[in-house]
Amino acid sequence: MDYDPGLPPRDHGDSNDPNPSFDHGPVAAEIEGSSNAEANHQRGRNGRAPSDLCSGGEIETEEEEEEEEGFRSPGNSGYYGEGEISSALARIEEVDDGRNSAEIWARWKHHSNEDDASASWRKRKKHFFILSHSGKPIYSRYGDEHKLAGFSATLQAIISVVEISGDHVKLIRAGNHQVVFLVKGPIYLVCISCTKEPCEELMGQLELIYGQMLLILTKSIDRCFEKNPNYDMTPLLAGTDLVFSSLVHAFSWNPSIFLHAYTCLPLPYATRQAASAILQDVADSGILFAVLMCKHKVISLVGAQDASLHPDDMLLLANFILSSESFRTTETFSPICLPRYNPMAFLYAYIHFFDVDTYLTLLTTSSEAFYHLKDCRIRIENVLSKSKVLIEIQRSILEGGLFVEDLPFGVSLQSGGVDAKMSESLSSFMGLGVPGGLWHFIYKSIYLDQYVSSEFSPPVSNSNQQKRLLRAYQRLYASMHDIGNSSHKTQFRRDNDYVLLCWITPDFELYAAFDPLADKVLAVDICNKVCQWVRDLENEIFFLGASPFSW
Repeated sequence: MDYDPGLPPRDHGDSNDPNPSFDHGPVAAEIEGSSNAEANHQRGRNGRAPSDLCSGGEIETEEEEEEEEGFRSPGNSGYYGEGEISSALARIEEVDDGRNSAEIWARWKHHSNEDDASASWRKRKKHFFILSHSGKPIYSRYGDEHKLAGFSATLQAIISVVEISGDHVKLIRAGNHQVVFLVKGPIYLVCISCTKEPCEELMGQLELIYGQMLLILTKSIDRCFEKNPNYDMTPLLAGTDLVFSSLVHAFSWNPSIFLHAYTCLPLPYATRQAASAILQDVADSGILFAVLMCKHKVISLVGAQDASLHPDDMLLLANFILSSESFRTTETFSPICLPRYNPMAFLYAYIHFFDVDTYLTLLTTSSEAFYHLKDCRIRIENVLSKSKVLIEIQRSILEGGLFVEDLPFGVSLQSGGVDAKMSESLSSFMGLGVPGGLWHFIYKSIYLDQYVSSEFSPPVSNSNQQKRLLRAYQRLYASMHDIGNSSHKTQFRRDNDYVLLCWITPDFELYAAFDPLADKVLAVDICNKVCQWVRDLENEIFFLGASPFSW
């Protein structure tokens, strides 16, 4: 099934050229759908999706998606949830505490009064569903899972009919909607979206939702379905609805989702080294991983020899921790699974918050290590206090990250033949003080699997504008990493909202947004200056461990 995202013409350049030239070329992106059986069995060929969710006139595609209740709007400071998470389970087993599973979910569910007959439910721009292979609902972003049982059965039927024919359904297109399917053994995950995000990105988001479920339950949940195809997972996930909702909310604002990289809290090099030294000390005493974080940003992390922590696991672990108020109020020792590390086994996480933002996670394979990890935490806390690391962390939070207004331009920007009149005109556009009209950038170090992004500032100031820009980056990332377009290392794209420039080399990836009137030559010059600025600050904005992880 062909997919045409309607992207403007692509520009190409030489990735090894520090001042790449951009020559126009065609854009072609093809997304793999289901194979032959799709034409015979998928609903969606006639413009209709499961139930009538995608029926014409129901969705106002120009409106911004409503923010989840209880979450901060996309920004630079991270996200918090409200509520608690029930204790994770050390082993998967049947649970029957006499409560109706609907009652277990009700306390935590947003919009629980909605179902597929509700006008408000139909107007949601992006739905996520988890269901079992028997069609039993497990999670939905909006509405009551039990009221959506019929809708879940319809989704299950679509998957099953195609599988009976020996094929696998991946994508249905219906008007402005995409229905994306991900089958993981007895677990089915579905996204229905009209947000114009690339299919690959939606599939990646489903993978992360599945990974979040594994973090709580491990892949051994499959055995429960082997014993009982009608197994009800709801009691096992009681109280974790907020974890999934927080992750789904992060899809709109967190570049880690599509970059598969993590970001660090900016700190003086000596401060980060002091934190790393004490973490290394405790790691040598039998700890698998020691991670010090501030909100969703890494301060330092240390792993045992030959052990690596994938950025996706770090993302899911941070989301799990930050979604619970209980972790903030007491030290916790909880079994968790890192799906990229080992999806079949539990590790044990000791979690302690030093303050409202900064927390330590110590991971071990031993279920009897609580008191040892507590002693390690006390040692770490003493060192962090004496070396004033915690004070530096608070200072960094107050100061924020990188601002495009602080980009050093030197004496002149008139390189590449850009005259002074043009430079002055661009720098004054919309009252911005940044020469060249640079609005925002993301720089990813490929070697470190880390990224740094500038803080949002005017005119990208409110949550809807930030969400729109992040989704534009997503589309740019997907087009640049499409297998059929692997030879293209640069892209310059102009539309009514902004100019986007992407530059990929073996060492880094750069994504930058400029005002719509930006000059291409000047934009390329600005991007070179951004790269140099990041390299000058790398000791402060990246974690440069002596033994970088290799995932």
